[in-house]
Amino acid sequence: MQGREGLGVATTRSEERIAASQGLLTEAPAIFKAGNSIEHGAVLLALPALESQGLLKALEVYGPLPAGYYNLTHILLLLSYMALLRISNPEQLKTCNPGELGRIMGLDRVPEMRCLRQKIKLITEQQKAVEFEKSLFAGWVNPEQHSCLFFYIDGHVRIYFGDKANLSKTYVSRQKLCLCGTTEYWVNDQQGSPYMSVIGELNEHLRLVIEEQIVPRLLQDTKDMVTQQQLDANTLLPRFTLFFDREAYDTAFFIRLWQKHRIAIVTYRKNVKDKWPEEDFKPYETQVINNKNTMFLCEKSVELGGHTFREVRKLGEGGHQTSILTTNPILSLNQAAGGLFSRWSQENYFRYMIAEFNFDKMVQYGVEKINENTKVVNPAYNKLTQQIKKTTEKQRRTEAQLYELMEKLQQPLKPHEQALVTQKQAEAQQNSQTYATKVAALKASRKAISRTVALKDMPDAQRYNCLKKESKLFMNVIKMIAYRAETVLYNLIKPIFKTAEKEGRQIIQSIMASDADILPDYEAKTLTVKIHGQATPKVNEILKKLCDQMNETKTIYPQADLTIIFKTV
Repeated sequence: MQGREGLGVATTRSEERIAASQGLLTEAPAIFKAGNSIEHGAVLLALPALESQGLLKALEVYGPLPAGYYNLTHILLLLSYMALLRISNPEQLKTCNPGELGRIMGLDRVPEMRCLRQKIKLITEQQKAVEFEKSLFAGWVNPEQHSCLFFYIDGHVRIYFGDKANLSKTYVSRQKLCLCGTTEYWVNDQQGSPYMSVIGELNEHLRLVIEEQIVPRLLQDTKDMVTQQQLDANTLLPRFTLFFDREAYDTAFFIRLWQKHRIAIVTYRKNVKDKWPEEDFKPYETQVINNKNTMFLCEKSVELGGHTFREVRKLGEGGHQTSILTTNPILSLNQAAGGLFSRWSQENYFRYMIAEFNFDKMVQYGVEKINENTKVVNPAYNKLTQQIKKTTEKQRRTEAQLYELMEKLQQPLKPHEQALVTQKQAEAQQNSQTYATKVAALKASRKAISRTVALKDMPDAQRYNCLKKESKLFMNVIKMIAYRAETVLYNLIKPIFKTAEKEGRQIIQSIMASDADILPDYEAKTLTVKIHGQATPKVNEILKKLCDQMNETKTIYPQADLTIIFKTV
């Protein structure tokens, strides 16, 4: 429908828009009008889940937006609906029907791309993304469900393909290359659901991020969950337990966490050379994520760096032994093994978010300066180190070739064959000496260069900066809420859907994208949402189950004072 000239497609509330443009309207109220077959109307089914995951807590954290047609609630709901409908970014709104999306929100249409970006900018300028994230933590962590708090930590590299920022390089395991990018450090639960994210500036080492940024936040956020009185009463009780991979391996760091904060760790042990007798391993039932498996496990004490640790090993096929190290004194060996192998839930989360939520999409263009006194590895030192490594590898390959030639000379050879091998041996010896001389020269050059350098001492063209973080943090929180809301719906259908683990989330997505009839009744103060039928009887059964569950929440649509009633057509 074409609105009044100059106001755009589907602008049926022209008077309010004109008033808003003149500063005479603070915000547009949510006014629903009856409509049939509204595109994506079924996404309203996720609203109770979004509210249960804390979406509207943002209203307590952020100040109101400047007077205008769209307020903060509109933007929060729109961004959440976009995530659930796989509308990856504001630009993709151009391909959507703005009037249909607007009617889902009680508006005439949703904001166009530039307007939405401007609203996001106004929100992120308040610099409250971390505070918003902190406000959600208590609602997401339920210590009563677990005897011990478990937090899984891992880094995810967001690759940068632009040319405006000068970012440091880091190894990207999924690409098997060193590329420019920004590392985000995530904290998840054992099922993979996210708790928080921290964006690094210079691809900091995981151990430093844990100790300097993540642990202080977790200590603050969990202070009322595990009290000092509980810790004093049970000297073996950890405040919480961290699970991470070998990247943060440092035995002194592990002991420091326990002695200073009573924080336990579970990680893989590095540099294991010995093997335990296979007869020492016994079968244990172990839960990994949601699956129970029988593992052959064994536990012994091991002394590393002058401190005693618990070491648990899993015996795999072919006699391979996976070594696990922990400082948690009360965790059983099968809990330690199952807990660490559950790290794959976090990898699955990253993979799913990249594929479905456009996880790595840049939200706001631009760069920020980094503290000029920050020290980084000197690029010149790093370059020489790489040259030394490559030249040393060439030298070793040449020496291996030389050894083969020497072995060949010990065998009976014809005169012309012996002459050829001798010639190759002389060439190999010369090449080996050349490489050795080059390595020595490179090491001498590297010795004259400082290993680290302050950013202020780097040339302007090489000086590192970082991408704007606040907008990415804000959108991370929105997508975390959307993912958790989707997980709520997914968990509701698992008991009635045998193949939920394989197809459950796809079923939820297809339901969210369905059309629905929206029927407001302002006298009865209800908003009836009739969701259209699905492709199969089984999915229709799932839809009815979801409608019944969501109706029990008696959710009131924000700023409309209408209780939502879900039905199927």
